[in-house]
Amino acid sequence: MTPTARIRLRRACVALAAAGALIAPAAAGPAYGAPSPDTDTGFPVLTPAVAAKLDKAVRETLREAKVPGVIVGLWAPGKGSYVRTFGVADKETGAPMRTDFYSRIGSQTKTFTVTALLRLVDQGGVGLDDPIGRYVSGVPNGDRITLRELAGMRSGLFNYSEDDAFDKALDADPRRPFPPQELLSYSFKHPVNFAPGTQYEYSNTNLILLGLVIEKVTGQPLQQVIKQQVVDPAGLHHTLFPTDAAFPSPHAQGYTDQSASGDIVNATDWNPSWAWAAGAMISDLEDLRSWAKTLATGTLLKPATQAQRLKTTSVGIPGAGYGLGLFDVQGWIGHNGSLPGYESLGIYLPEEKATLVVLLNTDVLHDGQEPSTLFGEAVTEIVTPDHVYPGHKPVPPRHG
Repeated sequence: MTPTARIRLRRACVALAAAGALIAPAAAGPAYGAPSPDTDTGFPVLTPAVAAKLDKAVRETLREAKVPGVIVGLWAPGKGSYVRTFGVADKETGAPMRTDFYSRIGSQTKTFTVTALLRLVDQGGVGLDDPIGRYVSGVPNGDRITLRELAGMRSGLFNYSEDDAFDKALDADPRRPFPPQELLSYSFKHPVNFAPGTQYEYSNTNLILLGLVIEKVTGQPLQQVIKQQVVDPAGLHHTLFPTDAAFPSPHAQGYTDQSASGDIVNATDWNPSWAWAAGAMISDLEDLRSWAKTLATGTLLKPATQAQRLKTTSVGIPGAGYGLGLFDVQGWIGHNGSLPGYESLGIYLPEEKATLVVLLNTDVLHDGQEPSTLFGEAVTEIVTPDHVYPGHKPVPPRHG
């Protein structure tokens, strides 16, 4: 596979690939808050013994997948918490990872964009079954594709981040801005992949369109709407939607092989505007901990709207479905994210009221699988063996 072909499959992707058997070491930070054991046979109390098992599993994953550094946070009411850092934030200096780092969160951005849309639904500004053509002109099948189908990845629109010309433009200058209409132009020159609502197919194009809908309805820039309608009401203090390559400190250096040459390079200061409403946002461990619960429980939305959000469509993987801007995988609700140099995972298990957040400073695949997925599986195999994320072994097709 050429570098360009490899990149085309991975831009701002969601991937539900499973982990294999993994092994190995790196420096770890402390674990926090282990209460005394109880007789519950479900989610284990996060005692030092359980923390040691998690340490071993995360270290092994780190080494096997050749990940520079990772932050892992796990919280469960009455069972304690596990917050660790492993590895390095900077391969040149050897500086360690820190729990207070900002990180690019890639496609977890979709959860914020769709929440902003659903807040507008609750306020009567838009309807989920409105056609996209009512708000944005020139969309193939625009009179038939609904906002619901865009949010649920069932539009059939070609994913702009799989277009060869887009890849060449991004490779030529990953620090330049990409306006939303330019992103859509890469998609719209392709025929639709299927009739609206008939299939699931992950496409960043869908979220660019929803971002434009939000801007048209509110008359405000998307980043401002997300701050006012989602970030602030959710009580998040270290979450932002950048409009350029600016990256708050402190943060880790991010490493990717999504370069023109295919070599691993430092992508820390690449401009995320090409992912815009689909993947440009920045957050940190504590905010993502809070956000995972807010997203899964729907506290920013009317109950009926949240119920629609949680109605999932199969993604072709046993136990995994996609709703409106989120997935439900073996009972874990949330989203993952991948952007050159960074990956993230933020998921909540309502059955145990447990939250898992993973942040890492690479998006380089290991045996065709996302490293964030490998860490998610390593942790959940230990603490929720009946709800292992993602809980399958076949590697699904990737949609960008």
